[in-house]
Amino acid sequence: MPIGVGVVGCGNISDVYLRTLSKSDAIHLVSVCDVIHERAETVGTSYGVTHFGGLEDFLEDPRVEIVVNLTVPSAHFGVTRRAISLGKHVYSEKPLALSFAEGQSLVSEAYAAGLRLGCAPDTVLGAGIQTCREIIESGGMGQIVGAAAHMMCPGHESWHPDPGFYYKRGGGPMFDMGPYYLTALHTLLGPAVSVMAMTSLLRTTRTISSEPRHGQSISVDVPTHIAGLLKFENGAIGQITTSFDVCAHSFPPIEVYGTEGSLRVPDPNGFGGTPQFCPKGGDWSNVEANRPYAAESRGLGVIDMAYAIAEGRPHRAKGDIALHVLEMMEGFHLSAQTHSETDLTTSPERTEPMSLTSW
Repeated sequence: MPIGVGVVGCGNISDVYLRTLSKSDAIHLVSVCDVIHERAETVGTSYGVTHFGGLEDFLEDPRVEIVVNLTVPSAHFGVTRRAISLGKHVYSEKPLALSFAEGQSLVSEAYAAGLRLGCAPDTVLGAGIQTCREIIESGGMGQIVGAAAHMMCPGHESWHPDPGFYYKRGGGPMFDMGPYYLTALHTLLGPAVSVMAMTSLLRTTRTISSEPRHGQSISVDVPTHIAGLLKFENGAIGQITTSFDVCAHSFPPIEVYGTEGSLRVPDPNGFGGTPQFCPKGGDWSNVEANRPYAAESRGLGVIDMAYAIAEGRPHRAKGDIALHVLEMMEGFHLSAQTHSETDLTTSPERTEPMSLTSW
């Protein structure tokens, strides 16, 4: 019996979610909601589902069992908390919340209510990173020494139609893009135990070059270049740089280093890509991504949650992993402010690898 799913937030990312969800046998897409009623109506009509302009009416719909929260980051906590209070399972876009304390309360409240809480990114369930996990776990890389991750670009004001929220609390390159990279590192290496970082904010205003707000100025309230270090539970040391200030660079998204080989990991903002492996003393070569879901599949974490509910097993894009990522991101900013290493209190286990066959 498919589980009823409702999507709140019909903005830029919603269509790719809805395309994925509407194709799954485990999902019955029943409704959409948006603060801009006309937008909800357009999306609802496109997918043949009920549309709501009011959040309460949407959340109180008894057909909705899983709420997919695609609102802007500043609304994630409030919407998710209200959905949990009404007995709904929730899958949220990243970040889980704007602060670690808020994230803790969501995880605790969902657990106390016996409800599922999931969070993006689910790209780590795709073919690229799942293949990389298999390579690492095969033992052929030897002991894992470290990893390096880089997400650097000029900023989102060149392409996003309404980029202002990227430069407010809960935005910036770490809170916006960091979840992809940090979740990938957790998937590959396990939990971290401490972080430290330096940050900078070079421009307090930016000019939008995308339409429809071309030429308008937006204020910048958060650091836009973050250089961080991570100490993992397994002894490896990682480094991560996220930036909205870099016009070009030549670093791969992620590399993992072992005593017997090194691994280049595909872009964690996608599901596919081609891993590359270099054995000790050898040359780089491509590795076939032998797992399913190489194509764009945002919403895969929701589908996995639906199957997990039916099968009575843990879902993979878990809230406690998103909370760990949130603690790391907040820890980087805290470390930069205090000029000290920040110890982490969360240590979630990795979830089961994806099956070799697709649903």
